[in-house]
Amino acid sequence: MTKKITLFLQILFLTTLISCNSGNKEATTYFGGKIINPKTNHVILYSMDKVIDTFLLNTENKFIGKVNIVNEGLYYFIHGDENQHIYLEPEDSLMLRLNTWDFDESLVFAGKGAERNNILVDCFLENEKERKFFYKFNKSESNVFKGKVDSLMLIKLDTYNDYVRNHPEETSDFNEILKITLTYPTFARIEKYPMIYAKYSENGSFPDMDTSFYDYRNDIQINKGHLMYYPPYSQYIRNYLYNETYALGHAPMKSEYSSKFTLDLMHTIDKKITSKNSKNAFLKQTVISHFYNKSSCTINYEAFDAFFKLSTNDKDLKLIKNLVSDSKAVVMSEKLPDFKITDYTNAKHSISEIIKYKSAFLFFWSPEFVSENYMASRFKYLSKTYPNIKFIEIKIDGDKNDRIKNLDIKTQFYLDEKSDAHHFLSSKMPRSILIDKNGKVINGFASISSYNLHPFLKKLDKK
Repeated sequence: MTKKITLFLQILFLTTLISCNSGNKEATTYFGGKIINPKTNHVILYSMDKVIDTFLLNTENKFIGKVNIVNEGLYYFIHGDENQHIYLEPEDSLMLRLNTWDFDESLVFAGKGAERNNILVDCFLENEKERKFFYKFNKSESNVFKGKVDSLMLIKLDTYNDYVRNHPEETSDFNEILKITLTYPTFARIEKYPMIYAKYSENGSFPDMDTSFYDYRNDIQINKGHLMYYPPYSQYIRNYLYNETYALGHAPMKSEYSSKFTLDLMHTIDKKITSKNSKNAFLKQTVISHFYNKSSCTINYEAFDAFFKLSTNDKDLKLIKNLVSDSKAVVMSEKLPDFKITDYTNAKHSISEIIKYKSAFLFFWSPEFVSENYMASRFKYLSKTYPNIKFIEIKIDGDKNDRIKNLDIKTQFYLDEKSDAHHFLSSKMPRSILIDKNGKVINGFASISSYNLHPFLKKLDKK
């Protein structure tokens, strides 16, 4: 299962990057590598949500730097709009090589610490393959599904035991991470199984399950706050919390969550999660994602009030208060207040003139929350599917030298600091506003990724 790296690659790669440091006996940790087809000129290394260091690429698209690592553990690096986790120990000299055109599949490591990181990447890639494997089994009865899960789990545990047996030098902390990386994605699928089954079943009900279906939970610890940023762990916890909330008696929900479900989920988070940072993160994710999934400026005040009572993160509280205020600033069935936008020749335009007598979709965005690649893909699809709608992308924090290169420049604008649009964009979060030919708002807070957006677009496209 471990990705094989040829001896030639290891020697060539390490020689070109760290040979100059071979005589240094000081206990130093190095992180470096080569990026093929780079998206930006740098790589950023994080621990949790804290930036450890930023490494600039040289003319050969290589980077290397000393890293101040006191404790071993999970870190992650970002290049462009892609990221991947790595496990670092003091005195490692971890070197990576990747091609951004095939980011995860091309990622390989060499140097001290390479083996453990290569197997973590392999686990990630195997997990991606298993999505297709489980697609049909999610529709099976619980005994069939559980049989497949049990067989898969035996394979994963064999992989784990084989690695630990052959790498006695690995620490117990890394072995724990490896076991989580191997097994938690499968546990996450078990937690989500009832919801997916109900989605595809003829009567829309949950499956009948044996009392032993969730026995594995006896060995799960759900309050490892230091793993809240690690996808295999955080995705499992999220699915578990949803499943526990459904167990309170909620019927399966297909398109959007009811106000009562959202409220109960937030109280489940408060009850089950003891880590303050993890609890705040899950509360924030819940209130925002459910609001966006609904794709309407209608506010579920009970859920927002619960968030304000349960969250202890001042930054999150301010963000959500601004989000609520923004939703109230644009009124359904009324004309959108006029404001100025700036094109990429630095010319200013009135939005009312740009969309005059046209059905329009205005998307306000910030690179902090939306990747440019996703936007380009999404808007190409939407504009093709709904040809009678004028799609306009407006960057909230403007930079005339930074547009989306894969979209028509004539539909791209940005806001200067004086634009009146900032009155309803105080949260800086992405926002879609749908306008009919009469200039009236038919949806004041849609999400480009929500399934619930399409009924509004179909209606607007026909007018």
